[in-house]
Amino acid sequence: MNRRTLLQASAALPALALLPACATSEGTMTAPPTPPVARIEPKTIEQLGRTRVDSYAWLKDDNWQQVMRDPSVLRADVRAYLDEENAYREAMMASTAALQERIYQEMRGRTKEDDSSVPAPDGPWEYYRRFETGAQHPKYCRRPRGQEGPEEVLIDVDAQARGKTFYKVIAAEHSPDHTLFAYAVDEQGSEIYTVYVKDLASGETLASPVANCTGDFAWAPNSQLIFWTFRDDNGRPAKIYRRPARGGEDTLVYDEPDDGFFLSVHPSESREYMLISAGNGAQSEYHTIPANDLTAQPTLFHGREDELLYTPTHWNGRWHILTNADNAVDFKVMTAEPGRTGRAHWREFLPHQEGRYILGLGATKDYLVRVERANALPSIVIRRRNGEEHAIALDEQAYNLELSGGYEFDTAIVRYIYESPTTPLKWFDYDMAARTQVLRKTQEIPSGHNPDDYVAGRFFATAEDGKRVPITVLMRRGTPLNGTAPLYLYGYGSYGISMDADFSIRRFSLVDRGWIYAIAHVRGGSEMGFGWFQDGRRFKKKNTFTDFIACAEELISRGYGRAGAIVAEGRSAGGLLMGAITNLRPDLWAGVIGGVPFIDVLNTMSDTSLPLTPPEWPEWGNPLEDPEAYDYIASYCPYSNIEAKAYPAVLSTGGLTDPRVTYWEPAKWAAKLRPHTTSGRPILLKMNMGAGHAGSAGRFEFLRELAHDYAFAIKAIGDDEAGGSF
Repeated sequence: MNRRTLLQASAALPALALLPACATSEGTMTAPPTPPVARIEPKTIEQLGRTRVDSYAWLKDDNWQQVMRDPSVLRADVRAYLDEENAYREAMMASTAALQERIYQEMRGRTKEDDSSVPAPDGPWEYYRRFETGAQHPKYCRRPRGQEGPEEVLIDVDAQARGKTFYKVIAAEHSPDHTLFAYAVDEQGSEIYTVYVKDLASGETLASPVANCTGDFAWAPNSQLIFWTFRDDNGRPAKIYRRPARGGEDTLVYDEPDDGFFLSVHPSESREYMLISAGNGAQSEYHTIPANDLTAQPTLFHGREDELLYTPTHWNGRWHILTNADNAVDFKVMTAEPGRTGRAHWREFLPHQEGRYILGLGATKDYLVRVERANALPSIVIRRRNGEEHAIALDEQAYNLELSGGYEFDTAIVRYIYESPTTPLKWFDYDMAARTQVLRKTQEIPSGHNPDDYVAGRFFATAEDGKRVPITVLMRRGTPLNGTAPLYLYGYGSYGISMDADFSIRRFSLVDRGWIYAIAHVRGGSEMGFGWFQDGRRFKKKNTFTDFIACAEELISRGYGRAGAIVAEGRSAGGLLMGAITNLRPDLWAGVIGGVPFIDVLNTMSDTSLPLTPPEWPEWGNPLEDPEAYDYIASYCPYSNIEAKAYPAVLSTGGLTDPRVTYWEPAKWAAKLRPHTTSGRPILLKMNMGAGHAGSAGRFEFLRELAHDYAFAIKAIGDDEAGGSF
């Protein structure tokens, strides 16, 4: 039976008859809500001599780029279908309304509402953000250095967001001379930004803001220019412009000819150069502009080469280049003299050491700072000009360290953040000369939190090919390890992004209910080095999925859960993982949450009108030109491999203005899963009609979204607190 025939046959499966009756708030039984039935319009696609049929392609509005800017122009039939899906999900989740409110209040109770960041010094000022009680968004502020006041409010984001469906400031920074303040705003959730500049003396916002940009901007070291990144019609960061700081004509600085490359711009740590970065997941290239001649044409640092990644840091009068050149899988550091930056002139500074993955370099006047990871745990290494080194590290099973960047170059202080699954965030100022540190802040949990009440651990699963896959677990002390506790398993596994052993106030709403929370550090991330990423991309992508399943089975074997009582979650590319493991092992999961899931890999990677398609071919392969890539993607693409089987309860979430995972992917997943599942368990779609990839912009609105997802998980395992099972 071919795919088209299977789809038409399975549409008649009696799944609706298997849905249970629903309990009202008074406990009486009612007929279950009727799920939407998406119309079938088979679209035949011919590609590289292969044929596929997509019966739900109609959910993609051909005018989607305008929808990103103005959601009201969404095609009427698509809007009607999404509204119907939202109404069905709300009806199916009605019995969890009280539970959602409790979880929301718990999360909000753990949130210090009148919170503020640790002030970051820069010259005569200290800059910080703070929230007021009840505010969804922060205020950006400054005060004289070393003093408690008086405070100067630079922008009040909460006030600016009032009355708007969506409003988010993604970046904000003062000019080096402290006279201007620039900030980038998204008002649709579509990641189409406008950069405004405020005169701090007059308090007025200058005319002619930067429009249609990516939100990426940088002040020139002399404060006279601002560099910004242009967003093309497909959403790609495609050009770098500069303009006078107080407004004026934009001048094109660099135009990237390859539609598979993204651009960004920033100053070097030394403030002696502006750097233009061009790249994708497999190649990088930099161009430099000297700070003493900012209108000069950019100079190529080193040309792009296939599979060559490098990042230059200017320190101690020369360039220090973090790179994977010469098969340095976990990266090494090279040096080059200014004016002689081509690869032929690079000289080894820190050799490659297998298993020591160098994540990044930072610099102050007298110190080079690097972050490394070994055995899935990070450390911070400090190097003096004379070559002496020492590390900041902790002897715990699972934790995370993160550098918190500052503004000043001539300083011996570096700020870092420590956290673990049981321990709230701590901000330290570390004196690199004296090797002493000061605790500047500990995350406050207003409702109370005792780390000793919880246990965090780290162990390994064995993958199909024998690789050891790390798992981090969090539970309340005393939780039985006999398979009776429900298990929540999170995963991502793409782009080399590491899922660190971090702290989150949100997880305790599950853990305090007796759940075990686990993170599967699967291949495709970089927890075990850059090779861990390479083993989970392109023609090795299936390792990500089988690793996750191996982690679930290891957790079951150790008594941390049992098949059929596990809820799995992944977001974005982690949603691809969710779709794949739902197809491969539906028996393991009570529920699966795919947050803005990248679920339709084959169609998306074949659509060059989408913002991320050409730049992501190095990650997934190019099915438009490479038959092998087409066949491999087709073999695992979650949307392409849905078939008649007993699927778990599934929650697919999306954002109408999402430019990264466009709204029709989660919608198509739900539409196709529903007629194929034979379990009678619901397939739900939650479409945010006023937000994009990251969900709601307000901090409390976002907590409500999470409370909804956790309530779905609790109902998926049949907990009475959620009104029983679906």
